[in-house]
Amino acid sequence: MKKLLLAGKAILGAGLIIIFLQSCKNETKQEDPKEVAEDANETKFDSIDSKEDDSEFLVDQAEINLAEIEIGKLAQTKSTNAEVKKFGKMLVDEHTKSASEVSALAKAKNFTLPTSLTEEGQEEYNKLNEKSGVDFDKKFADMMIDGHEKAIKKLEKAAKDANDQEIRTWASNNIAGLTAHLEHAKMLKQNLDKK
Repeated sequence: MKKLLLAGKAILGAGLIIIFLQSCKNETKQEDPKEVAEDANETKFDSIDSKEDDSEFLVDQAEINLAEIEIGKLAQTKSTNAEVKKFGKMLVDEHTKSASEVSALAKAKNFTLPTSLTEEGQEEYNKLNEKSGVDFDKKFADMMIDGHEKAIKKLEKAAKDANDQEIRTWASNNIAGLTAHLEHAKMLKQNLDKK
């Protein structure tokens, strides 16, 4: 009986060690897609600062597009407000088009871009997803105003400072579209604040 009890304890101990080792192995956290892209570009263009700066701009634009697309989809499914849903659809459509343009530009320049939502984008998405009803709509409008103001500043800077002429032109050509999004978001917020 003692031998059986001892053998059972040994098997249990061995099993616990295996489970512990497996859980340690699975703890490796997946790297943020933005960091992966930036590291790849840094490696490629380490000695060419001008390309590294331009690649960072396109990585930022890809990150913005990915986040706007996902948040736009969320607005379409979660909001009960017709204007918020409409704005969400417009975001998905226009940022999908922008993502395609950024991707083509990056491919032509041999830049690597993130292909999935970044950690920051996922955090923003999660914060919005926690809300419901009018709270969701107001948080969405606030996020759209803040996000588009920041994105416009990045476009304006790239339109002046990007080293690559095609990137400067693309940035310059996209300021008006994002400015229209910003104005739309401000009107949306005004209407929601009346409720």
